[in-house]
Amino acid sequence: MDILFAQIQADLRSNDALRQSGALLQSLQQSAAGRDTSILAKTAVEEIVAAPSSAVCKKLAFDLIRTTPRLTPQLWDTLISGIISDLDFPDPDVVAASVSFLSATPSHLLSTLISAHHAKITACFDSGSGNLRFSITETLGCILARDDLVVLCEGNVNLLDRVSGWWVRVGENMLDSSDLVAKVAFESVGRLFMEFESKRMSRLAGDKLVDSENSVAIRSNWVAEMIDFVWKKRNSLMARSLVLPVENFRVCVFPVVYAVKAVASGSVEGIRKLSSKKKGGVGGVGVGEGKAEKFVGVSDVVMHLSPFLESLDPALIFEVAINMLYLADVPGGKPEWASGSIIAILTLWDRQEFSSGRESIVRAVVTNLHLLDLNMQVSLFKRLLLMVRNLRAESDRMHALACICRTALCVDLFAKESVRRGQKPLSGTDIASLFEDLRIKEDLNSVTSKNLFREELVASLVESCFQLSLPLPEQKNSGMESRVIGALAYGTGYGALNWTEPALEVVEVCRPCVKWDCEGRTYAVDCYLKLLVRLCHIFDTRGGVKKVKDGASQDQILNETRLHNLQRELVKDLREVNTPRISARLIWALAEHIDLEGLDPLLSDDPEDPLNIIVANIHKVLFNIDSSAMSTNRLQDVQAILLSAQRLGSRNARAGQLLSKELEEFRTNGLADSVNKHQCRLILQRIKYATQHPENRWAGVSEARGDYPFSHHKLTVQFYEVAAAQDRKLEGLVHKAILELWRPDPSELTLLLSNKIDSTLLKIPPGAFTLSGSSDPCYAEAYHLADPSDGRITLHLKVINLTDIELNRVDIRVGLTGALYFMDGSPQAVRQLRNLVSQDPVPCSITVGASHFERCAFWVQVLYYPFYGSRGIDYEGDYAEEDPQIIRQKVNAKSELGEPVILRCQPYKIPLTELLLPHKISPVEYFRLWPSLPAIVEYTGTYTYEGSGFMATAAKQYDASPFLSGLKSLDSKPFHKVCSHIIRTVAGFQLCFAAKTWHGGFLWMMIFGASEVSRNVDLGDETTTMMCKFVVRASDASITKEIESDLQGWLDDLTDGGCEYMPEDEVKSAAAERLRTSMERIALLKAAKPRPKIGESDSDEEGDGSSGDELDDEEKKKRRKKRKEKKDKKKAEEEEKAKGPSTLSKLSAEEVEHLALQAAVLQEWHMLCKDKDVKVY
Repeated sequence: MDILFAQIQADLRSNDALRQSGALLQSLQQSAAGRDTSILAKTAVEEIVAAPSSAVCKKLAFDLIRTTPRLTPQLWDTLISGIISDLDFPDPDVVAASVSFLSATPSHLLSTLISAHHAKITACFDSGSGNLRFSITETLGCILARDDLVVLCEGNVNLLDRVSGWWVRVGENMLDSSDLVAKVAFESVGRLFMEFESKRMSRLAGDKLVDSENSVAIRSNWVAEMIDFVWKKRNSLMARSLVLPVENFRVCVFPVVYAVKAVASGSVEGIRKLSSKKKGGVGGVGVGEGKAEKFVGVSDVVMHLSPFLESLDPALIFEVAINMLYLADVPGGKPEWASGSIIAILTLWDRQEFSSGRESIVRAVVTNLHLLDLNMQVSLFKRLLLMVRNLRAESDRMHALACICRTALCVDLFAKESVRRGQKPLSGTDIASLFEDLRIKEDLNSVTSKNLFREELVASLVESCFQLSLPLPEQKNSGMESRVIGALAYGTGYGALNWTEPALEVVEVCRPCVKWDCEGRTYAVDCYLKLLVRLCHIFDTRGGVKKVKDGASQDQILNETRLHNLQRELVKDLREVNTPRISARLIWALAEHIDLEGLDPLLSDDPEDPLNIIVANIHKVLFNIDSSAMSTNRLQDVQAILLSAQRLGSRNARAGQLLSKELEEFRTNGLADSVNKHQCRLILQRIKYATQHPENRWAGVSEARGDYPFSHHKLTVQFYEVAAAQDRKLEGLVHKAILELWRPDPSELTLLLSNKIDSTLLKIPPGAFTLSGSSDPCYAEAYHLADPSDGRITLHLKVINLTDIELNRVDIRVGLTGALYFMDGSPQAVRQLRNLVSQDPVPCSITVGASHFERCAFWVQVLYYPFYGSRGIDYEGDYAEEDPQIIRQKVNAKSELGEPVILRCQPYKIPLTELLLPHKISPVEYFRLWPSLPAIVEYTGTYTYEGSGFMATAAKQYDASPFLSGLKSLDSKPFHKVCSHIIRTVAGFQLCFAAKTWHGGFLWMMIFGASEVSRNVDLGDETTTMMCKFVVRASDASITKEIESDLQGWLDDLTDGGCEYMPEDEVKSAAAERLRTSMERIALLKAAKPRPKIGESDSDEEGDGSSGDELDDEEKKKRRKKRKEKKDKKKAEEEEKAKGPSTLSKLSAEEVEHLALQAAVLQEWHMLCKDKDVKVY
């Protein structure tokens, strides 16, 4: 291999272009084979790039350099100087080859390169060679879109002006005579628009910085200028795109559409305000133009694009249709624009070459359904349902279902309101007609089905009804959602209960779901019954159908009649319900709200009577013994049935009689446990009392509550059932899709446009950490920023020359430990800083990746050369065996640089918490999954806080309590607090947090705190110690191992030094010490208790006892009576004089405290003597 590389190097050093190109091709072949070609790249830089050569060799050399993982700073200097010298080369192909490599320039060299040579780079735009114009347009399109360039422009006004001028030249090249130049210019402008629209604003300043006010303004200014340019030149641009080859037409669509839409919708004004925050308002196009001119501009673009909907290229059809839908949403947009686009997109469904893009087709159609007129929406509805039914991806299917369900509610509401306002009714707009497709009906009516689509459909419909019952979100800005909200508001008339009409149709359509056998899944049925109970409670169905004389409208009477009929049908369906679990839930939903007083008393013996059916099914559930745990949860089912029986029997005499018989039979049966028997006895007494005293019934027993307390969440022992897991998954998918559609989080761009620049999204850079020593001649400080989405960390350094002389060169070397790695695979990074003026700060940055969850740090060295550029002492050494050319280079390099001064700085450690992300999870799910995380680590931390008594405890509700002062930093850490409140007691607390690592591992933490008074009491306020038990569980043992390796460091990362780690031995010894001290104090208090005083009466009694024989009985009685009176009198006096709260002894509180302090001092003295091994005499 060495021989081959030597041959390649020899060919590269030759002046023969053919040999050089062959050697470069061999080098690329070796690089593709995975071999290290650094030495070949070095030779290529020196012999090809830095020397005159052909265009082919230059391109091949640059390709080889791009494949090389790392270049030294000296090679970069040589490379850049070679590229700059090539800009003056007479052959434009050579210049084009050199210009193309500018996009690979590192960030730290980019500013100097643009500032020093912008005139030469700009001159390339005026070249007569199409190849050079193409190369400069493509290269600058890549460079100008880079985020690090925005950061550089923040601090350099001249650089900003030059870059802004280049954007204008790139825009002008969209009208270039060369097709390739025009195409790449369209791509560059489209990339600028796309990144601004879709990229998170927190990354507009990129992988280098979180966004600041200036960086957002800079990017917004470029976008606004390009929008103005495209709007002014829209006719010319459309004409230019028509003469492009048809395969290149696709790249010309988005830039024109985006700019025209921005002007027509007015969003360009918001962007312009954002960009001119610092400069003051600047008027642009569209400010003085009327709506008519804007609409004409949009119509021209639509007419320009419409013919391409009939193209033979599926990708072009989709691109044009999507952009026409984007335009159809502007004010004044026509439904025909949207319908033509959607029809064109739907033609791609059966195209073989577009079969993998079916999810994209459905998403595009359902997202824009609201742009169509009512007839078109109805005609597309059934076909869309079947298309969604066949989608494979769950997230796409759920999003499409959510859109379809919202559209169904929109169509129903809109059509009914239009009829109320006197318009002609349109057939097929009600919910029942929209879902009457044969396949959908088969799905809903079949008892068993392996397809989950029907459950997803019912759940989405019901959840959409619940969203409709909430207040509609406000629409401050016009957008794609404004039409939907407008249609819903039009249909509901902003009425509080108008949502109940489509909801009533939903419960009618989905009625067959109660008969499903879902293999233990209950989420869809729970959703349905919850909506049914809500509607019954709102319409108060237990009171019968209201009449006109009661003030009910015709619509209300009709709706209540339909709901009563639905209840009767559901009662009949009870016989066909497959599982006791669903039977119990359906009985609960019916028992509270069915109209018992409206039943015909003559049919009381009829088996078809609703009450008889309900009682028969109550008997069936109570005496069920054959069902498995998959179909029943007997403990819960029996409780639900007993409560339902109590409610039924308490409000109807016949129901009470029938149910009393059933409960008596169940109470004497062996299936009832002791709790059920006592409960039955209590319910029977209540039913009996309610029957005998109908006028004095307690309202709380029979009052309708309208609640549905059931859930698909199972008991702990059933958490790991397959059905329970599928229910939880379905619930998560449905909720996510519904909330994203009905209550979407506004984009960060929208927040910035609505709140102007005063947004919480504009973060302040963190505080810097000093790396250098106090007496170092170069001051260095650093801070870091993390980007979890890309797994990157950027270290920002600021170097200041503290000497009085100008330093011609300073090198910053950065090494890594832990999980960090450089993007190019090099072991260290070197930044060369030139001409550091005294006291002038110079910034530089290094971006690295993090491969896994591990402690990591940056190690920085500052090397400065005080004798750079001056001839030093001759370099002495023995080079007998080395090449003379290498000897000459080493001597020259050494004498030019001089001896460096190396300053080793403190390591910059990255907190472990930086590698975490908050993981949002419900408390139920958190505690369910907590035991399943295999890795665990426990440790104890302590902190002290000032204050004592109730005011310093966690039970304090108002103001700031010092109780959690040591953990206040946790609020700013990337943890999700699982409970919205803290589980508190007077002397302790419990906190629960959930997080996940950047790489997908879970890390959950519980903190248990217990407060205790410190032994060392200062002269000021009393300090109290908080003992915190940290329990961390993780999905991978490597996570807990990393935490366990440095527990104090982990605590510092969590609490910013507010909590101190306490080893387990110290915890145990401190607990034993506290116990021993407490026992000693108790012993001292017992020892300090005075002996009982001997009363006079006792001595008298003892004295008299000796001569008791001589006294007669009468005198003894008198003396006993006298002694008793004295005792009572003395006792009363003592009770009056008794003071102090002490119950341990008759000592006062002050005396007890004094004794306790004495004991504590003595104990401390003994401990000190024991430690010093001193005998105490």
